[in-house]
Amino acid sequence: MPITIPSNLPAHAVLSAEGVMVMDLSHASRQDIRPLRIALLNLMPLKIQTENQFARLIGATPLQIELTLLRMTEHQAKNTSAEHMEEFYKPFSTIKNEKFDGLIISGAPIEHLDFTDVTYWDEMVEIMNWTQTNVQSTLGVCWGGMAMINHFHSVKKYQLQHKAFGCFRHQNLEPSSPYLRGFSDDFVVPVSRWTEMVQDEIDATDGLRTLLGSSDTGPCLVEDVAHRALYIFNHFEYDSTSLKQEYDRDITMGTSINVPRNYYPNNDPSKKPLNRWRSHAHLLYGNWINEIYQSTPFESHKIGI
Repeated sequence: MPITIPSNLPAHAVLSAEGVMVMDLSHASRQDIRPLRIALLNLMPLKIQTENQFARLIGATPLQIELTLLRMTEHQAKNTSAEHMEEFYKPFSTIKNEKFDGLIISGAPIEHLDFTDVTYWDEMVEIMNWTQTNVQSTLGVCWGGMAMINHFHSVKKYQLQHKAFGCFRHQNLEPSSPYLRGFSDDFVVPVSRWTEMVQDEIDATDGLRTLLGSSDTGPCLVEDVAHRALYIFNHFEYDSTSLKQEYDRDITMGTSINVPRNYYPNNDPSKKPLNRWRSHAHLLYGNWINEIYQSTPFESHKIGI
């Protein structure tokens, strides 16, 4: 089944060209089923790119998905047109009385800041608390996941001396988890961050279970059953060229940055990078959607009760 998004959202044309099933709102309204309502709180500066990345993954499942794009109420996007934001995004303040089957909180390029120094932190706290009454399952990605695990469990964020940057091997620590159905024992995940969460602190916290981890970059995927949440500190959703774009940007700006590890053939930036994580990205998001489908109430007003 397709993902339901506006026909004039850029992701509609991108996903259609890739063979992902998409459906406009008028077509979806004629189907006698309840679509899963998934919201994306998009905190990344390149909004359209991030929309495409997440829509591609949740749109590949055999269920009808209704995607809602969210933004912080007062924070203004600097790298995406006001017209795009006005047409496709809803401020959180306008939907706080609605119920959603799933919510994705994206990463944000503000790792260097303490959580409380983030200009929209108060609203972020409100959103995280709101998920406990209005969202069936929440997926926090990179900074979004770090913010959630810190808010709910006081697990700290630590600054790295050098950026964790590249494609790192990860291990499947809980093969019986329904979120890891179909996962290999060992696989590659893109990593791009200046901060980390420490495994010992997660292990010492009741209610948290690490599902995926790396000997190089630490915990990757943490399950929080009590808060109906998953925290992903790395980037399954990245396009094949996402790390290249970040590397090229930093080189152009004169920022000191290492070549992303295990990304380019022979670690040569002049060569085309290969995507070695795509299948596991689809597995993870497909499994997440399936778990939502299995657990969410058919009557959406009962979500969070």
